[in-house]
Amino acid sequence: MATSGEQQERRHRVAVLPTTGTAPFELGVISAVFGHYLLDLIPSRYELTVCSEDPGAVPLDGGAVMSTPHGLDDLAAADTVIVTSRADPHEHPSAALVEALHSAHRRGARLVSTCTGAFALAAAGMLDGRRATTHWRYADLLRSRFPLVEVDPAPLYIDEEDVLTGAGSAASLDLCLHLVRKDLGADLANTVARRLVIPPHREGGQAQYVESPVAGSPENDGVARSMSWALEHLKEPLTVELMAGAAHMSERSYLRHFAHTTGSSPMRWLTSQRVRASLPLLEKTRDSVDEVAGTVGFESVVTYRYHFNRIMRTSPSAYRRMFHAPQTEPPAEPRSACTGPKSGPS
Repeated sequence: MATSGEQQERRHRVAVLPTTGTAPFELGVISAVFGHYLLDLIPSRYELTVCSEDPGAVPLDGGAVMSTPHGLDDLAAADTVIVTSRADPHEHPSAALVEALHSAHRRGARLVSTCTGAFALAAAGMLDGRRATTHWRYADLLRSRFPLVEVDPAPLYIDEEDVLTGAGSAASLDLCLHLVRKDLGADLANTVARRLVIPPHREGGQAQYVESPVAGSPENDGVARSMSWALEHLKEPLTVELMAGAAHMSERSYLRHFAHTTGSSPMRWLTSQRVRASLPLLEKTRDSVDEVAGTVGFESVVTYRYHFNRIMRTSPSAYRRMFHAPQTEPPAEPRSACTGPKSGPS
């Protein structure tokens, strides 16, 4: 039997770095998932450390003040480093923070950002040549400031294996659940979701929420309306023409306004939504990969596998082997010597 010291060594160290103006909600989500709140569900699997760049108090959003004895050395020593939202995304991270992020990454640590924390990772060069997301309000700013980053404002989070980025603050829940799913499996992640009273997967991405803040023009309202309509008809054959019709626009105008609103094209966004919609089917059902592909609207399983691999960086079958939750067996039917079809309901 392993000693307590050996058990301690196996704990996955998670370090979170709140900064001035961080939303307490984000810090609360991270603490709830990786701290002591779920100790009965995830005993001794994670060790959470809250760090700060400088000693002393860190003013959070809303007037709260946080203090911690842990600094950037503890951050650099962690297995997963989470950089939370920043009050001013224009502010360049300090040289000490950049070095701590690089040091952690060189050691093989997983780097994670929530909301505008992506700006700190981007400024450190950790997102160059990668897909990344942030809160949709700041996607254009991230794209203009860091042109080497492939900014996608649609997903709730993007997993690039060793670097993950999350959307707005509430997407921290989705991202943290995803990390638990990767580390400990889909079954436990689903249990954690039930404990936190949230869905294991939220349908769609943050692009479907863009309409509220950018509303005010008929074009943006039309794009939002078309996205909601497409999510309701995901299983059906969809084209730009149909989506433009739902927005009451010409195709040319629709393509222009869709790109302006979401930073993506309608078909690229639609493909991403279909892949995301297939995840719970792979996790929770015994449907074949071909059946899953058809259920979420792909014309062929070959196309589904290609786009799944492009977006998820693995195959549908490999994802299912990693994350498929055990199924509850249906009640046993009365047994008989006859193995033929039953003549009526039991």
